[in-house]
Amino acid sequence: MTAQKTISTTFRIAVAQLNPAVGDVAGNLAKAREARADAARSGADLLLLTELFISGYPPEDLVLKPAFLKACQKAVDALAADTADGGPGVIVGFPRQGETGRHNSVAVLDGGQVLVVRDKVDLPNYGEFDEKRVFTEGAMPGPVNFRGVRLGIPICEEIWNDMGICETLAESGAEMLLVPNGSPYYRGKIDVRHQVVLRQVIETGLPMIFANQLGGQDELVFDGASFAFNADRQLAFQMSQFEEGISVSEWSRTSEGWVCPQGMMSRLPQQEEADYRACMLGFRDYVNKNGFKNVVLGLSGGIDSAICAALAVDALGEERVRTVMLPYRYTSSDSFKDAEECAKALGCRYDVVPIEEPVQGFLGALSEMFEGTEQGITEENLQSRTRGTILMALSNKFGSMVVTTGNKSEMSVGYATLYGDMNGGFNPIKDLYKMQVYSLARWRNTTVPPGALGPSGEVIPKNIIDKAPSAELRPNQTDQDSLPPYPVLDDILECLVEKEMSTEEIVARGHDEATVHRIEHLLYIAEYKRRQSAPGVKITRKNFGRDRRYPITNRFRDR
Repeated sequence: MTAQKTISTTFRIAVAQLNPAVGDVAGNLAKAREARADAARSGADLLLLTELFISGYPPEDLVLKPAFLKACQKAVDALAADTADGGPGVIVGFPRQGETGRHNSVAVLDGGQVLVVRDKVDLPNYGEFDEKRVFTEGAMPGPVNFRGVRLGIPICEEIWNDMGICETLAESGAEMLLVPNGSPYYRGKIDVRHQVVLRQVIETGLPMIFANQLGGQDELVFDGASFAFNADRQLAFQMSQFEEGISVSEWSRTSEGWVCPQGMMSRLPQQEEADYRACMLGFRDYVNKNGFKNVVLGLSGGIDSAICAALAVDALGEERVRTVMLPYRYTSSDSFKDAEECAKALGCRYDVVPIEEPVQGFLGALSEMFEGTEQGITEENLQSRTRGTILMALSNKFGSMVVTTGNKSEMSVGYATLYGDMNGGFNPIKDLYKMQVYSLARWRNTTVPPGALGPSGEVIPKNIIDKAPSAELRPNQTDQDSLPPYPVLDDILECLVEKEMSTEEIVARGHDEATVHRIEHLLYIAEYKRRQSAPGVKITRKNFGRDRRYPITNRFRDR
């Protein structure tokens, strides 16, 4: 066993924002070891990994399996043994079985051993978090002596609320605060994190490092963007967003405490770029971490399928994306032209499979039972369900994951067909309202985001963006036949979903009262559809599923 080295006046900390996979304990351990080797080459004293790194975050009910907890503990012990080489120490998150329950914990490793383990006290239980159900809260922590530096290690949620954990650490002698996080993305989240950290820096008078996970996990995207503030409230360093990386910051001991005089300052993307890259990263990781070789989607000539095709090519590369036009008698010549041009611009495979024959087959089979009834929504939905069946057949035959393409506006009001256009394994735009889809399409036509595998230039034909949206399930149909204009619809929905406003408050914004009540009703009655929909990337503060959980059977209406 190697004794701890002592830090005198300079402390080099490597922050690793990496992309672990939930449940891949061996793979995550290998990532930690590789990161430690990189940190050693950079002369770091300490490697800071993120919350529950060994298990991946969030592990959810995996932590209920004793075998899983044992595997995580074994990995931490192995990583601890590595530190006997005299290289960097490690702070790593993992789930552990304690004497009184399961804990969300961090271990400080150095000199070939686990120096200390501390358990998370403040367990979040809101929105996308459900930790109180599977973890037991720990005891109030004190500082950890690492090579002569007293470190406070609050875990994620413990800096967001007013439990006094950071103050307690400061009062008991901590010299700096290092925070392992699993903080998922939503629009504007970086500013929120900065304000949270600044509040704690002001209250404690200590510098704080915020290390955040990177990568997609089901609906959640962890965007990295790790950073630190000095005690004087100045930004010490800022790592990139949506990119894996390790950054070594150098801290100097002064008469006023530890200071990082000049760290890396990465460019942070603006709103459209951040949203697009979140969708791209979440989609890529869902496909790759679940072992799909390629994807297939229906390309209708509309805006939603076009941007999903662009995201798929950007995330996976053109060779892994197959698009299929599934025309019926109501499909316009513009849609044919636009879909083909979109696929050509993206460079992906494009097939045409007419659905006239199978739709007529269904109608023929049902003709006796439908005799005497008028044609309507049932016959329209048969077109959508035929398309869904064909896409699923391609999925079964070739092992491709079907990408479903409904936006948040449509999913909110049920403007989608179960077992039809809702078929699929993942939806990259599920949490984007229709007007946001248009905004991102225009942005993508002018910019290739970092890490994208798709081409530059106009990848979504201008006509797709300019024409009136339509499901083309009957002659001359447009979405606005049955829905208010999308700018109006989106504003009403954002008020109802994200802001939980009353209908009276929404009407006061200038909306028609009858329209507001109708949209509220549609939102509630579509819950059963959303429960059966594919997962999709969380972009807003309140997505369907993890954040917004309403009962299917629900008679409440705000009148």
